[in-house]
Amino acid sequence: MNNWLNEIRWTEDGLIPVIAQDAASGKVLMFAWMNQESLQLTVQEGYSVYWSRSRQKLWRKGEESGHKQKIISIQIDCDEDVLLLKVEQEGGIACHTGRESCFYRQLIDGVWQSVETVLKNPAEIYQTLK
Repeated sequence: MNNWLNEIRWTEDGLIPVIAQDAASGKVLMFAWMNQESLQLTVQEGYSVYWSRSRQKLWRKGEESGHKQKIISIQIDCDEDVLLLKVEQEGGIACHTGRESCFYRQLIDGVWQSVETVLKNPAEIYQTLK
């Protein structure tokens, strides 16, 4: 194992939380998980590769949508238990709902309300899934 991987404080199930942020605007795009293999692949390939807890498999961001995340930098927090990926979001869409960010709902007067518009209909993005 690479020495830098030993410095990470992985969860009991071998994961680390990851925040993806647009390198140009600073906007938080999404949250995901990585295991050692996905992090190593991310470093090697220069594009984000996550671990899908629901599917229990590697997930290359954009493998179905085409909305890949080119890695600009990878940073670790002071506790060594959270990663921050600064990325160039290809296509400008990070969310499977067709929005720029997965954080598109805001609590306003006790109600979660959409505050971001859909940039592209998900049916058009994922037409290969039909």
